[in-house]
Amino acid sequence: MNEQTMPPFHDAEPWRPLPFTSGREASWSRDGLNRDWRDIGAGGEMLLADIHGCGFITRLWFAIDTGVAASREHHLKVADPLLLRKTVLRIYWDGADFPSVDVPVGDFFAIGHGAMRSFSSALVEISAHPGDARGSLISWFRMPFLKRARVVLRNEGELALRAFWHVDYQRWERLPADLYHFHASWRCEMPCPPTPLEPDGKEGPNLSGVNNYVILDAAGEGTYFGCHLSVDNHAGGWWGEGDDMVFVDGEPFPGSLHGTGQEEYFGQGWGMQDVQYPFFGTSLYNRGHRDWEGRWSMYRWHVPDPIPFRRSIRVTLEHGHNNHRADDYSSTAYWYQRGPQPVAALPAVADRLPRGG
Repeated sequence: MNEQTMPPFHDAEPWRPLPFTSGREASWSRDGLNRDWRDIGAGGEMLLADIHGCGFITRLWFAIDTGVAASREHHLKVADPLLLRKTVLRIYWDGADFPSVDVPVGDFFAIGHGAMRSFSSALVEISAHPGDARGSLISWFRMPFLKRARVVLRNEGELALRAFWHVDYQRWERLPADLYHFHASWRCEMPCPPTPLEPDGKEGPNLSGVNNYVILDAAGEGTYFGCHLSVDNHAGGWWGEGDDMVFVDGEPFPGSLHGTGQEEYFGQGWGMQDVQYPFFGTSLYNRGHRDWEGRWSMYRWHVPDPIPFRRSIRVTLEHGHNNHRADDYSSTAYWYQRGPQPVAALPAVADRLPRGG
């Protein structure tokens, strides 16, 4: 199989012979009964898939709650509202002993703060159970591997959890050796360190981007594919005046992609709207806000406009104009890069939980 016969991203032609076979690793009950989940104790981890050969992971589906159930009909509530921030998804490519995906589960699916809410986009979807802080989590990222793919779920909470999962994949006879691997990394600053205001009480100029919030800082060759950002506004007032600034291959300020504000980067204007579109949207909108206070999550997928880099990339946002605000920021970056690469280590659980629970 060569590059010319590979179907483009999300555009296979099912009316023609396809050059792969399809497979799935899942939590179905091996004893033939209806106990289609696995229990993961506090501090434990579970290998969800170990796929040998070459191909693509094409779909991840999870449903997670807390406790150990005697049967599927024994409905359990989510006893820990921060379960999705305490549970971690890790993916290892091609025999690497480090993960190239290392992200709290909820944040990987583009909602932060441990929250759960239904929304749909081109790459990530959530279907929340009515009146309960649980539901199904789906991703459609295509994740290539040349020799092996391992998917692990780690429970870093204090309670046992049960997990249902599918890991869908395509198995190919061969793939181009220069394919980039999928990466995802989580960061936070809670709170962001504020830049002092000018003596007249106004925000000063930002002519460097040095103190911006960093979504991604990667060295090597690859393609930036998007991000999820969560903001926890403790002070009130509009938080979205910070510009997006992307610096490619070590270029100086202002960078080749310099924006006009956070809501613009996330596809909106004059504040955030409660919308979810294929490539941008607000996955968690604080519908009861009075002055933009509280918790928010938004996403931006660079599917039609990916950003390539040859040596490095630094994706940043101001937290308020000239970084004068001290809101809590957390984010997930998604990108493809040559060769499996290690990503930033996650902070300890206590250091990544929302302030105020």
